[in-house]
Amino acid sequence: MSVLVCGAAEAVTAVRDGDTVLVGGFGLAGMPFALIDALIDHGAGELTVVSNNAGNGDTGLAALLAAGRVRKVICSFPRQSDSYVFDGLYRAGRIDLEVVPQGTLAERMRAAGAGIGAFYCPTGVGTPLAEGKETRRIDGRDYVLEHPIRGDVALIRAHVGDRAGNLVYRKTARNFGPVMATAAALTIAEVGRVVEPGGLDPEAVVTPGIYVDRLVEVAA
Repeated sequence: MSVLVCGAAEAVTAVRDGDTVLVGGFGLAGMPFALIDALIDHGAGELTVVSNNAGNGDTGLAALLAAGRVRKVICSFPRQSDSYVFDGLYRAGRIDLEVVPQGTLAERMRAAGAGIGAFYCPTGVGTPLAEGKETRRIDGRDYVLEHPIRGDVALIRAHVGDRAGNLVYRKTARNFGPVMATAAALTIAEVGRVVEPGGLDPEAVVTPGIYVDRLVEVAA
């Protein structure tokens, strides 16, 4: 598989208006800031963004929201003390929101990467999050049917990548990157360093290069 090593601006040219973009990060940990900034400059709009949070402060994902490029956010934690950009847009009716429990969010993307059509999950049963969804009782417990989340593009941050696209992550920056890489048609990885094939310990590789299409080297 051929992996393109390029600059951030070139890497995000594949993003089109209306795309679903998976954005890695747990708060600020593991967020691909350079790729997001390049996406803002690129100009694609009407995006659906899938991420754990709905932006922090004025940078990263919050800056993308502030630029008016996002139509809908699918996330687990839309509000925290510094999520004022999303909060203002949502209260003004300028952005849509789908709240998904954190474990379910990860599993819906993992299911997309694994080719699973849908799965039953107990989280959210009996709450507004289950409204309109199929439910089933299995072994005496109620479950709600959840469908995969597939991305047109995934923007993730890893610690080091090799020119074959293999990735290793640093501590909590690992978060959603591995499942997002498998769930998108095109995966762009921002890395702190690019090494030659063989420069990574195979036992340490988390995301195999088969899931990665483009690498962008950005110093931490």
